[in-house]
Amino acid sequence: MSRANQPAYDAIIIGSGISGLVCGNYLAKAGMKVLIAEQHHKPGGYCTSFMRRGFIFDAAAHSFGGYRENGILWKVFQDFSLDKKIRITRYDPSDILLTPENRVCLWSDPERTIEDIRASFPEEADTYGEFVSMLMNPSLNSFARMRSWTFKDLLDQFFRNEALKAMLAFPIFGNGALPPSRIAAFIGAKIFTEFLLDGGYYPDGGMHVMSKALAERFQEYGGELLLSTPVRKIRVHNGKVRGVVIRNTLIESRHVIANCDARQTFLSLVGKKHLPGEFAHKLNHMIPSLSMFVLYLGMDQPFLQNAGSNVWYLPHFDLENMYHSAARRSHKNIAEFMMRFSPDRKSILAFVHAPYRNKSFWLNNKEKFIESFIMHLSQVMPDIAQHILYKEAATPHTMHRYTLNYRGAAYGWESIHSQLADVDFRRPSFLQNLSLTGHWSTQGLGIPGVAYLGYDTAATLLKRRILPS
Repeated sequence: MSRANQPAYDAIIIGSGISGLVCGNYLAKAGMKVLIAEQHHKPGGYCTSFMRRGFIFDAAAHSFGGYRENGILWKVFQDFSLDKKIRITRYDPSDILLTPENRVCLWSDPERTIEDIRASFPEEADTYGEFVSMLMNPSLNSFARMRSWTFKDLLDQFFRNEALKAMLAFPIFGNGALPPSRIAAFIGAKIFTEFLLDGGYYPDGGMHVMSKALAERFQEYGGELLLSTPVRKIRVHNGKVRGVVIRNTLIESRHVIANCDARQTFLSLVGKKHLPGEFAHKLNHMIPSLSMFVLYLGMDQPFLQNAGSNVWYLPHFDLENMYHSAARRSHKNIAEFMMRFSPDRKSILAFVHAPYRNKSFWLNNKEKFIESFIMHLSQVMPDIAQHILYKEAATPHTMHRYTLNYRGAAYGWESIHSQLADVDFRRPSFLQNLSLTGHWSTQGLGIPGVAYLGYDTAATLLKRRILPS
């Protein structure tokens, strides 16, 4: 077959989130002809930044993990020589767990964390060391036992103090939008390992620097990146994906990789007529994660406390109640939150989980949420309101606009046992040449998780590809 009759691309990737960019880089570096089509005007998905009145704000993702030697982000940076383009700083402690009575810092050195725990929970300090050892060096037995456990079950195996268990679980709730009694132990353990034990990494200049560097390297490898270019359809013929429709033009490709919302992928782009009834039923019953309300504050002076660290504030230890409150969030029930001073100490990002609701709700209540959130931040910084020069916020509808994620979901599908590792959301058996990558694939969460999925998707295609000589 002559090249003239070949598809225009070896792979087309829909969406330029971290998973799509990582996948595209590996494929393009290996010599494949790759196109990434992105509906937004900048790459990165939630991993972007923006400037307002001289302040730089990260849109949602505000640090990352998995950058230890041989960690997935370390591997990605080495494979694409990104360490020559970006300077990464690790902020220590990566996270600070704060309650009205206690404060525990999660340091890069677990021994320092143990000493922090010993000051408030002396009977649990040594147990934390055993917990960390299990997470960093899990046995096959550990994984087997965790298969049916929740993260609460896992914590209960090690700890007895309910306050400490709630404090350790709160960042898992923050990074997974589920309380420990609902989130799968495997996902909770991965979040704790990659976000907390190996967390606190940040690219100088903002999170968009990482997305931009990946996009630039992809183009240097010969990949094509189209921004502000939504894909209208995935063309299917006889159970095989043939390409995508962009601007009413069919662009053929051997493989299509969806780094976007799974409902959009199957219901809008593929189309219901190509879905088996059993899968369509399953898709319609999948539960998305909660969204988030993100507050951005520009300050009139540098604040010296905890710059670069994530501060998690728990007003109480009932995470079940926090979850149910978040699912029906109003400006009157903001209580728990995460906040982070930017490394330059001039801006603050803070967030709480929130439901999607309708657009008019957020138009009518956004300002109330902002003012209520600032009032609650004053519990940690009593004089914060006096130093604000700029304030803005992103609602769940903003999250949807950035990424087209279903109901503005922060983390794809909820990470409950019944929604994990479903192969139909990675490589659907009923559609040849289609792969899904990213946090809607039921197999990864957070920047390290989706980076690994991008790598794994590329590795699978490269092993299977048959290119003309």
